[in-house]
Amino acid sequence: MSRAFADITFTPSVLAAQERYASREQNRRFELSPDQRNSITAMDAEFIRTRDSFYMASVGENAWPYVQHRGGPVGFVKILNERTLGYADYRGNRQYLSVGNINANERVCLFLMDYANRRRLKIWGRASIVHEGENPELFNQLNDQSLGIIAERAFIIHIEALEWNCSKYITPRFTQDEIREAVQPLVDEIEQLKTRLAYYEHGKQE
Repeated sequence: MSRAFADITFTPSVLAAQERYASREQNRRFELSPDQRNSITAMDAEFIRTRDSFYMASVGENAWPYVQHRGGPVGFVKILNERTLGYADYRGNRQYLSVGNINANERVCLFLMDYANRRRLKIWGRASIVHEGENPELFNQLNDQSLGIIAERAFIIHIEALEWNCSKYITPRFTQDEIREAVQPLVDEIEQLKTRLAYYEHGKQE
């Protein structure tokens, strides 16, 4: 048994590259691992539920890859079961590159990033597209009513492999909410100092 991601990605040309750059033995452990890592663990689930964006790669019929960024409210990517994710897809620039690619080739790869904590989860899967009239219950489960708009479609990702990546070279970046939370104690302290200063100045004037 081996890690599912190694079964997918360790092609003959990749193995040859590992041999050339002397990492074959280092990577062999993935081929000997008893844990396939093709279903969502509790740690994976916690991470996925707190994401507000991800990147998804698909491949066109001409073999050119395409990477799309998708964002939404925290938790917009739903865990349907231990092997399946889903998310609502809203109208964008109407080029439908990922949609068209997936209609021809269901294979996709997702990168879920946590820049602040320098973490990255990679997911390989097979994608399908669901429209509102095809499965209303599932579509409504994924569609975010708080946005006030109806999704054009929903993407369902059947997971084939998951793998965490090392933090090396991930530059920390922070959202507005993360920055606001970090600086709030300083803002509170400044307000307290301003109040104390105003009280002191008022006392001097009297």
